[in-house]
Amino acid sequence: MLKASNIHKSYDKLKVLKGVDLEISEASITSIVGKSGTGKSTLLHILGTLDRPDIGELIIEGENVFKLSSRKLARFRNSRIGFVFQFHHLIPEFTALENAGIPAMINNKTKAEANRLAVELLDYLGLSERLHHKPSELSGGEQQRVAVARALVNKPSIIFADEPTGNLDTTSSNELHQLLVKLKEDFSQSFIIVTHNQELASMSDRCLEMYDGMLREMT
Repeated sequence: MLKASNIHKSYDKLKVLKGVDLEISEASITSIVGKSGTGKSTLLHILGTLDRPDIGELIIEGENVFKLSSRKLARFRNSRIGFVFQFHHLIPEFTALENAGIPAMINNKTKAEANRLAVELLDYLGLSERLHHKPSELSGGEQQRVAVARALVNKPSIIFADEPTGNLDTTSSNELHQLLVKLKEDFSQSFIIVTHNQELASMSDRCLEMYDGMLREMT
């Protein structure tokens, strides 16, 4: 479902990615680990189409994404890709329901339809009692689950997560680990996760290490 070929990225004279190749199958969790500064987040942003490589090709579900215009790429990203970050990036003035439904509204769903989709996901994620609470009224784990609902609301092909447990306590981290596995099983969802959390990495179907601008399989 995703194939990246010969991905290079430099910033000035610093070569961050040096020809990364990667293939991702459906209904899988792939973790990318490695020391800070090795290019993990840079690669994730390119795979998620938030940034463009200097050289290389990225195909997601048969679409050569970097050949799309900026407008078409933004539309593709909104409808086919989800994101979960370490910091939840929820809009503080919006309720959990409103935050979760934003991508659906951007994807031209009516407010009623966006709310319906968001309610279904928030209920699935155990937040049916928190629909009308704002982020400041939610725990860290609850905020992260709202962020997961937001990532899922357009039923994307793949979700990219950058240190999704990095701002959570141990209990909330463990709950999120179990949730990601459940989402893979229940929705055939694919995840690519950049993490320093070894427990999360060990629960993945596949673990890769970023080393010297390249990826290598962990055994």
